[in-house]
Amino acid sequence: MAERRFSATRLPGFATIAMLAFLALYIPILTLVVYSFNSEVTMGNWGDLTLAWYGKAWANADVKDATLRSLTIAGLAAVISTTLATMAALGTTRRRAFKGQTFIYVMINQPLMVPEIVTAVALMILFGLIKTVTGVHGLGYLVLAHSAFCIPFAYLPIRARLEGMDLTLETAAADLYASAWATFRRVTLPILMPGVIAGAMLAFVVSLDDVVITEFVKSAGQDTLPTYMLGQMRRQLTPEINAISTGLLLVTVAMLTAFFLLTRKND
Repeated sequence: MAERRFSATRLPGFATIAMLAFLALYIPILTLVVYSFNSEVTMGNWGDLTLAWYGKAWANADVKDATLRSLTIAGLAAVISTTLATMAALGTTRRRAFKGQTFIYVMINQPLMVPEIVTAVALMILFGLIKTVTGVHGLGYLVLAHSAFCIPFAYLPIRARLEGMDLTLETAAADLYASAWATFRRVTLPILMPGVIAGAMLAFVVSLDDVVITEFVKSAGQDTLPTYMLGQMRRQLTPEINAISTGLLLVTVAMLTAFFLLTRKND
């Protein structure tokens, strides 16, 4: 008699627990989306279905400024963090194992293991000292802070892609007298590109949604869309905030869907 392999799905109550977990995760999100179409200002009353709050959010100059600033910061942070993550991944995977390799992995992934507020406070102190010494202010500090925080998010899919790559083509290119740069540009990078794009998209989403680091590092007049929403919620929670949240949710879901499509393994 053949031995049956263990499967968690056969455990008693698995389906019930899984359903409860999904409900706990998605009912709050569904409530947010539904109430973004509520014509009433207060959450306790339900009026008619309307798109007015989306129109109001679209016409809000502060929302436009915060959205443009968020996209700019997220785009720059994604480019910087992905470039650094690609170099780090190449330096830690395309060579023989060496002493201290585990320590380097830990240091690269440090933002994932340390509470985000610790990173935020550390960056706030560092940038405060730099501003005091140099007198230089601007949006660059937010870009640098987001880039530093996003490096491990870009590094992980790039490293995974590199570890799954066969060295045969690179070895063949070297046998044909291709230089190291030519081999990287014509062989390694094209094969690695799905991982690079996936890492960039993940870094973009993380930067776009970040609140804690932005709240600690930003200066006056540098609100991103999440910090703008946080400030408005402290005054009054209106369906306009729900509409903005729904739009941000759609962007995030679209980016994450593209990320999983790029990183899934082919048969």
